[in-house]
This record gives sequence, C-alpha cells and structure tokens, in this order.
Amino acid sequence: QVQLVESGGGWVQPAGSLRLSCAASGSIFSVYPMGWFRQATGKQRTLVAHISSGGTTHYLDSVKGRFTISRDSGKNTAYLQMLSLKPEDTAVYYCYLTQDGTTYWGKGTLVTVSS
Repeated sequence: QVQLVESGGGWVQPAGSLRLSCAASGSIFSVYPMGWFRQATGKQRTLVAHISSGGTTHYLDSVKGRFTISRDSGKNTAYLQMLSLKPEDTAVYYCYLTQDGTTYWGKGTLVTVSS
C-alpha cells in the first residue's frame, strides 16, 4: 500500500505563488510516475502536471510556463511550484502515484486564488 499526503495549499492573491508537496510513504520500491490533478467546484477532475519515472514532464496547456512539477526521489516527494496564479486556478489539487498498474491518490489540498 502507498499513502500520499499533500500539503502547501491555501489562499493567495492573483499573481501570487504557492508550492504544493506530495509525500509518498509505504510500499515504494522504485521511482514511479507521479502527478497532480485538480478539481474546481462543479467541474471534472483535470490533469495538471505529470512526471514520468524517467523525469519527463507534461502539463495542462493553461499552466505551461507557470507551473513546474519536480520530484525528490530520495524523499519520495513530488512538488508543484505554481507561479502567476490566476482565479481560474482555484481548485482542490490531488496528488497521484502509479505503481504496477495501480493509481494511488492523496486526499487533496485546496488552493484558492482571489483578491
């Protein structure tokens, strides 16, 4: 079993920044794909950023150039650096990790961007 715990969410004004963290624990024996989805109220969950086991990254078009996903494999932790935040980035952000065909999810952290 793998457990994921997100942190770093909160309230920020437009153009501000936040860094989300996702700490993985449990039965992790290698470097696995990780990433972030987000879900705004009344909307579907959307992939925001993904990092493969080899380090290749993928981003939602609307966050390219503003968000950066990274990982510290020694700490089994993934990060999402978010810059130039916009009100439309407001959502619950969920971390995931895929291992041997199973996807594990964190409980989410709320990001609110407003003035």
